[in-house]
Amino acid sequence: MVKYLLKRLLHGLISVVIVVTIVMILIFSLMKRDLIFRTDMQYRKLQENQKMTYKYEQWERYGYLDYISYGEYLNTLVDGGEITKETRDEAAQLGATVSDDSDVTASYVKKFTETYESRGYEVIRSDRTASGQATILFASRDIPIYTRLVKYFAGIFKIDNIHYVERTTGEKLPDTGITFTFFDPVYNRGEDKVFAPAVMGIGTEHRYLLYFDDQFPYIHQNLLKFNIGTSYSVNKGIAITDTMFAGQDPNLDKTVTFATGLTEESPRNLHTATYVKGSKDATAINAARFDDDYTNVSYFKTNMSRTGFSFVIGIISVIAAYLLGVPLGILMARKKNTFIDGLGTVYVIFIIAVPSLAYIFFFREIGGSLGLPKTFTADMPNLLMYVLPIVSLALPSIASLMKWIRRYMIDQENADYVKFARSGGLSEYEIFTKHILKNAIIPIVHGIPGSILGALVGAIITERLYTVPGAGLLLTEAIQSYDNGVVVGLTLFYAVLSILSLILGDILMAAVDPRISFTEKAR
Repeated sequence: MVKYLLKRLLHGLISVVIVVTIVMILIFSLMKRDLIFRTDMQYRKLQENQKMTYKYEQWERYGYLDYISYGEYLNTLVDGGEITKETRDEAAQLGATVSDDSDVTASYVKKFTETYESRGYEVIRSDRTASGQATILFASRDIPIYTRLVKYFAGIFKIDNIHYVERTTGEKLPDTGITFTFFDPVYNRGEDKVFAPAVMGIGTEHRYLLYFDDQFPYIHQNLLKFNIGTSYSVNKGIAITDTMFAGQDPNLDKTVTFATGLTEESPRNLHTATYVKGSKDATAINAARFDDDYTNVSYFKTNMSRTGFSFVIGIISVIAAYLLGVPLGILMARKKNTFIDGLGTVYVIFIIAVPSLAYIFFFREIGGSLGLPKTFTADMPNLLMYVLPIVSLALPSIASLMKWIRRYMIDQENADYVKFARSGGLSEYEIFTKHILKNAIIPIVHGIPGSILGALVGAIITERLYTVPGAGLLLTEAIQSYDNGVVVGLTLFYAVLSILSLILGDILMAAVDPRISFTEKAR
């Protein structure tokens, strides 16, 4: 069994790499990169050279190319001690045209050009425009697919460590290291001690590496992070994992006691503090609250995350589907060719034949006429808001389960072992419970993990029609706004969920029927 699972997992990981590779090729090689500016209002406001600079900077952010400006190049020479700041300032004075460059500028422009052309870059210069925009000079080089893939997968797992601050700022903090405490300072600013274990770091990116709080799942860690990309338009500048799993507005105020002793009603979640050099004294607000530069915190939110809303609706619909679909399918098989079987068949055909968008609208209007909310308002919690989305998601699953359970059971009824059992004197009830149902349920069991994990993905049509702030719309929003990072990240996430679903389905199927073995026997 272990050998089989490892083999299946290896094949799954290979499949994930192949899928992500195909998506990257489609996005970065076959689609026009100018499409990312289709909804960019800032880009439209720029003119000529400003627009060109902005374009290449954005292409670099989106992962299309490496980009370095002439000014950045001169700064690297200063940092390396090759030139002084005065020489840099003189060399940076690009003329209106190449012929207008001073001798110093021309010599460094030549050096810049030769250096980056030898590395495979294309050096581009656009002289001063008629409207007075300054001359620009930069080098760019497209990133090959294989380089992008290696970089992407190499950065998926991000492990926090005590060298983060030193590596990013060049300075080592006093008392750098990791400590464990039974009394989390967030809960122990006063004299009374509250038992709350935590692992804390100095020199790490996050102040808290492991901690407990009252937010599900109650135990949290920042030591290992999954980095599947960053959003550049759907949720600009925010990690995709945070976009999916972090709470949503509005902010939620709690009684917070800061390191300086100040207590106030604030949405700041001190457990999420990350290091920003010089931030403690940067503002009066920070100085009044923090005693070090771990000041960058996220906020408590009132509403669940996108994935949270989708999962709640999805998992309830899955439970409802199995509680109704399986018994009804069994009843149809037991009452084959009767009125009950015919009525169930009509329902199954209706769900299959009518487009999902149409019957969701149909049941939405019926629910609305009965007084149920037809739209989802996250700011005004109401359990009735969940009813229609859950019903809309459960209906097709119920029909599918009814259809397959009926089919599997009728197939089993005609099997030779059932005829043998009847000739052996077993009652129809014993044949049904001990043989037919046990065999017919196996394929259905295999799909349970996929149904549960699929709830994390959300439902595109249902969430759009009921305005559910869930995960179902995230991929479509990313595609519409050409947010490449989100598209690739979600592809990876969905592919991993699919692999897990198949593996867990195999395990569950083997648990239900011990006759199923994944061990290769010697021939």
